[in-house]
Amino acid sequence: MRVEDFLRESTQRFGDKTAVIAGTTRLSYAALNVASDRLAARLQENGIAAGDRVAIFMDNRWEAVVAIFAVLKAGAVFSPINPSTKAAKLAYVLRNCRARAVIAQSSLWRVLDEALADAPDVVLTVISGEDQAIPAGAVSFLKSISEEVKPKPNGGIDIDLAMLIYTSGSTGRPKGVMMTHRNIEAASRSITTYLENTADDIILNVLPIAFDYGLYQVLMAIRMGATIVLEKSFAFPQAVFETMRRVKVTGFPLVPTMAAMILGMRDLQPDFLPGLRYITNTAAALPPEHIARLRMLFPGVTLYSMYGLTECKRCTYLPPDQLDTRPGSVGIAIPNTQAYVVDDDGRKVAPGVTGELVIRGPHVMQGYWEDDAATARVLRLGINPWEKVLHTGDLFRTDEEGFLYFVGRKDDIIKTRGEKVAPKEVEAVIHAMPGIVEAVVFGRQDAVLGQAVHAVVVSSSPDVTAQAVIRHCQRHLEDFMVPRGVSLRTALPKTDTGKVSRRLAAEEYEQAMETAE
Repeated sequence: MRVEDFLRESTQRFGDKTAVIAGTTRLSYAALNVASDRLAARLQENGIAAGDRVAIFMDNRWEAVVAIFAVLKAGAVFSPINPSTKAAKLAYVLRNCRARAVIAQSSLWRVLDEALADAPDVVLTVISGEDQAIPAGAVSFLKSISEEVKPKPNGGIDIDLAMLIYTSGSTGRPKGVMMTHRNIEAASRSITTYLENTADDIILNVLPIAFDYGLYQVLMAIRMGATIVLEKSFAFPQAVFETMRRVKVTGFPLVPTMAAMILGMRDLQPDFLPGLRYITNTAAALPPEHIARLRMLFPGVTLYSMYGLTECKRCTYLPPDQLDTRPGSVGIAIPNTQAYVVDDDGRKVAPGVTGELVIRGPHVMQGYWEDDAATARVLRLGINPWEKVLHTGDLFRTDEEGFLYFVGRKDDIIKTRGEKVAPKEVEAVIHAMPGIVEAVVFGRQDAVLGQAVHAVVVSSSPDVTAQAVIRHCQRHLEDFMVPRGVSLRTALPKTDTGKVSRRLAAEEYEQAMETAE
């Protein structure tokens, strides 16, 4: 099955049903199918051929959903780009994948126009907005979907490339993760299976479509014949909650920063979203304390704690009936996947021993776009001579029953006093302290210790002081794990996808120290 068939098959079953809600706009499956057909035909008319890369530079709007399926119907490869991306990075991505077309919203034209000056392969720009806002030489999105045309068959099969999604670039230049139609089909099938999604689900998505967690909310909803509700951000939670109540949302994907915002709101009563069936979390592990408080706030709602990464979409999930006994675990491998922990030589380790997580499954990426060296570092020979498995770069351990526990990124490990400290372990203890909203831990250079553990925290209480945090850690951690210093902040730096950035927090701290000197 190819990904565009998700839409075609759901249209056959649920043509009149609402597929997408975005602000005041509602698109039925039939309307979404027709609009994406027409845009696909326009792409083909303008020379976009099978395998060409097409960037989608939009926020969470109905036009972005049309664009995704139009690109696929044209036989091309879509590459979603976060609307907050600056011109230099946008130009790099367009140049790197040799994009032939860009579909963007008119409000982003200035950034796009600057980037296009350094992206010579782009031959077509499609702009969504009022006609008077369409720049000279660009094609109107709205006119394109009003023309009664159909695309030519693209002749593709499921092992063709469907998506090129770029990593955040937090460790260097962004890398394009290559996903085939088969990869996406396998991942979406597995996730919708354990979430028990049906056509009756109404899923709220505030996560950027350029972030694979947000993107898959769209793809999975369309696959199941469900309804996807798009919001552009979570900046105004009460407005989002009002929408959720009005349209009777059943599924709510969030990330830890959103959970912290919700738990910091004082006027929420348990069961304030009565139609909600499930909540999911990924991007980073939720602290056990936050899990407990979310369950109190959402009684009767099923909470899924999950772990994944762009290179394979999803790796593990914790069966909800295990939350009470294993609140710190990210669970077991998702259906049709194997997840195991190995040492530096690639040998499986015993329960309780920390090693690198390896993922085996049909959803593992094909590699990084035109980067053989980076691909070879993470895709290595598996247990069979015909397959490659994904070495995640993340440190894990298992318990005796095989449930997985995230320890930290290999690169994040702090080496202090000859010992190794996983920042996540220290953060978990800090999060359990009353009044803590968010916390991030990193190592800073120290002439005596090698590295010193440092914590940056956001609190909701005047009782939370640097010394109070240190004393709390002294009660719950071994001496070498206790932060040597604590900084109090009103907010933590975050990536475009809403994750707290350890790297940016460390850089901000060092800059503040230099300024103080």
